[in-house]
Amino acid sequence: MDTVFRAPLTADDVKAKAKDFGADIVGIADGRVMDEFPPDPENPRRPVDVTDYDGGRAIVLGKRLLSGPTRLPRWDERHKYYNDELTLTMLEETALDMVLWLEKQGYPALIIPPTHVDPWLYFGKPAQHLAPLLSASHAAVEAGLGTLGLNGQLLTPEFGPRLMVTIILCSLDVEPDGRSTEALCHGPECGRCLKACPGDVIGHWDRDWQGCDRYRSPHGFKEVSDFLQKVLEAPDSDAQVKLVRSEESFNIWQSTLRGAGVVTGCRRCQDVCPVGADYSAMLADALDEIAEDNPEKQARLDAMAKAEAKGEMPEAYIRQRRWITPS
Repeated sequence: MDTVFRAPLTADDVKAKAKDFGADIVGIADGRVMDEFPPDPENPRRPVDVTDYDGGRAIVLGKRLLSGPTRLPRWDERHKYYNDELTLTMLEETALDMVLWLEKQGYPALIIPPTHVDPWLYFGKPAQHLAPLLSASHAAVEAGLGTLGLNGQLLTPEFGPRLMVTIILCSLDVEPDGRSTEALCHGPECGRCLKACPGDVIGHWDRDWQGCDRYRSPHGFKEVSDFLQKVLEAPDSDAQVKLVRSEESFNIWQSTLRGAGVVTGCRRCQDVCPVGADYSAMLADALDEIAEDNPEKQARLDAMAKAEAKGEMPEAYIRQRRWITPS
């Protein structure tokens, strides 16, 4: 690209415009650093894998989740699914406005959505967990917005884990942000994310992502695939019609209509996390008590804390240390 057609921009210009368009937080990561340190070296998902030209900077935009739905304690509350889908829509619109503005300034840019995966990695297993094209949570850490928690989720000082983030790739010649030097997660001594998880999928600085998908995308592709299989295997046409007209079918239709229950779903671990300025101000009175807690979960957390006190950190922590304790 001929630089004569590019307007001079600074990192502050970019961040101010992103907030004008509706972002609650914004940071800029160095795309070349993200290339060098992929979250999973065995399955690297890097800016260079997406674009040969415009991955020099990763602009990470964050939009907070609404506090009213967060105060609803059930994990399978459809009001939360719907409100979260609206937040995701707003985030997508903010990212699109941002890209249109960047390109008007002469900088080609592209959005890497947090919910889309590489279809070439699907091998006919509906329950298989597929990671997004780029990890927005890891990009957010590289952009100085926060650190990862016990269950692998992004934590921020402003909103804890109660936000959605997306990435814009663009080869801007602006100063990137550095990683935060403060680890935000309280670890197994807190463990509220593990205590609240309805699927009990949270481990020691790790998560069973495939098990989690059943909850965080309750009307996602696996459920659709299983439902269609039931229809095809029904003994007769009357049974097929009954399934097609069932509540299960209705929920799938409604989720397909808006993505509520597909791209949004359970977020109990996000709800109850005490990190973030919003928790004590807006949420603690409704969420301090964790109905899913039990002695078995507490015993696991106690064992984790004892191991850490002896300096015995799990392999999952060692692999992700860069983004958990970036100092």
